[in-house]
Amino acid sequence: MDEIVALYDRDGNPCGSAPRSRVRRDNLHHAATAVVVLDPAGQVYVHRRTESKDVYPGLYDVCAGGVLLAGEDPYDGAVREVEEELGVSGVPVVPIFRGAYEDSHTSYEAFGYLVEGWAGLVRWQPEEVAWGGWMPLQEVVARLDDPGWPLVPDSHALVGPWLRDRAASPR
Repeated sequence: MDEIVALYDRDGNPCGSAPRSRVRRDNLHHAATAVVVLDPAGQVYVHRRTESKDVYPGLYDVCAGGVLLAGEDPYDGAVREVEEELGVSGVPVVPIFRGAYEDSHTSYEAFGYLVEGWAGLVRWQPEEVAWGGWMPLQEVVARLDDPGWPLVPDSHALVGPWLRDRAASPR
C-alpha cells in the first residue's frame, strides 16, 4: 500500500498530500523527522540502512526517522518513527532543530528530535536497518569530517551541526 505523505511548501507549511511513490518520483517537497538517540553515556546510536531503502540505500545514519504522513503532527511522526525503526518508546522526544534539505533524491522540511539517555534494547525494523550500534559522540563528529564515511547526506547537513555543537559543549 502506498503511504499518503504530507506535502509542505517552501516556507515550511503543510500544503497537501500525495502518495509516497509520487513524492519520490517527482521529488516533491514534503516533511520528515530525524530522531537522534543517545544512551546514558552520551553515545549516538548509528545504523546502516538496508539496501532496499528508496532513498540512500546502504548508507549509515545517525538518526531514525521518516516521512510525515498526511495530517500527522511532526512530534507524533517522530515518536512513531523512532519506535518503528529502533524500538525506542515510552521516553521523552525533545525537539532540537528544524530546517530544510534538498538534493536530486529528496526535498523536505526536517523536524529534528532527541531521545536522551536510552538504556533499553534497540530492536531494528528489518526492512529499514541492516546494522546498528552505539558510537561515542566524539567519534561520530570525527567521522563527519571523513569523506570516505558513507553517511546519508541529509543527516550530515541537518544533524551534523547539532552533533558538533553537542560535542563542543558536553553536559
